[in-house]
Amino acid sequence: MMKFPVRTVAMVCLLASGFAGPAAARSYMLLPMDKEQTDHLRAYGLAFYALQQSFNVEWLLNYRGGSFLVPDSKLIEVQARLTGVSFERVDDTGKEEILAALKAANMEDVLLEKAPKIAVYTPPDKRPWDDAVTLVLTYAGIKYDTIWDKQVLEGKLHDYDWVHLHHEDFSGQFGKFYATFHSAPWYRQQVKEYGQAAREAGYEKVWQHKHAVARALHDYVRDGGFLFAMCSATDSIDVALAAEDVDVVGPEIDGDGVDPGFQQKLDFTRGFAFKDFEIETSPYVYEYSNIDISDYRNVSRPELENFTLFEFSAKIDTVATMLTQCHVNEVKGFFGQTTSFARPLLRETVQILGEMPGQNRVKYIHGMLGKGTWTFLGGHDPEDFSHAVGDPPTDLALHKNSPGYRLILNNVLFPAARKKELKT
Repeated sequence: MMKFPVRTVAMVCLLASGFAGPAAARSYMLLPMDKEQTDHLRAYGLAFYALQQSFNVEWLLNYRGGSFLVPDSKLIEVQARLTGVSFERVDDTGKEEILAALKAANMEDVLLEKAPKIAVYTPPDKRPWDDAVTLVLTYAGIKYDTIWDKQVLEGKLHDYDWVHLHHEDFSGQFGKFYATFHSAPWYRQQVKEYGQAAREAGYEKVWQHKHAVARALHDYVRDGGFLFAMCSATDSIDVALAAEDVDVVGPEIDGDGVDPGFQQKLDFTRGFAFKDFEIETSPYVYEYSNIDISDYRNVSRPELENFTLFEFSAKIDTVATMLTQCHVNEVKGFFGQTTSFARPLLRETVQILGEMPGQNRVKYIHGMLGKGTWTFLGGHDPEDFSHAVGDPPTDLALHKNSPGYRLILNNVLFPAARKKELKT
């Protein structure tokens, strides 16, 4: 067998790898996120995949819709082709031109270094509705764990960087579905299972159990977690936090009446986003409070539900810029049990990310709590304008460029950024 000097072997290996030496030009893959992208949702999944493979990802805020720049790797290229994600090759010179463009405009380059560990707080029972976040995570190929009340109260939240709240009712009123579905088998089964879970956790009432879970979620954010919620989870968690040990559940639900003077006993400083709201205790009213504005007169005029994303300074307000990356400025509206938020009830520290122009309500909000952050998006499903209980889940293969679903995925990647680069 012929033997080669070690130096010769090393040189052959370098040439076979495509590198002629330290001066060799590097190349990158640009994942455009403007209207040239064939599948925006799976592009997020590809960026997440790159992080999982220990590649750094550069998020080019406000550049072509918030594009991603990743190393030119055969591994990433194969995944891109398999998932139908558009990409463009960029050399060192091209990257320098992009960075120069970022420097000269309202743009910023944010380094993503580590794929966040994700959990979805979701019930184990199969209720007759779906969840937009789990739908889009699955479509994008982003893995997540599921947790529920037991794991939350056992402290498992701190195993995760990012937690999404399924459309849950933290007030303990079973989603305010009593009037319409109290005789439905799924509703009766839920009442039974939630009651048993509360007793096993040491609580007499379901609302006491749910209020404790809400407090644990609050503390998770305070200690540095990232929380995202949609629809009824957004306002019901603040109702639960403000009430805490106060009974605001009507007798039809828990067998006894609400606490006398309950409204005066609320402490709004304990919540995330809202203040001075009034709780709705009747099980026959499909609202938790006056936080939500769901104007069902607009069912015949969907354009009145559209909302506009704010434009932020990418270099100064990096977090808000990340959360609003999109290829459009106006996003199609969509209903939910909680559709939008009354502007006068927002706490002063809340940052508005998206609003209904000319209306006294907002759709998309964000804030900090202690070391962590939370983001609330009103509505149930960005591509199902008026989703009803029992409707089939949305087929995201038909909506792969959805602006509304992009907002959800902005939140998923946000925790991957180096904290020292995040400006709020």
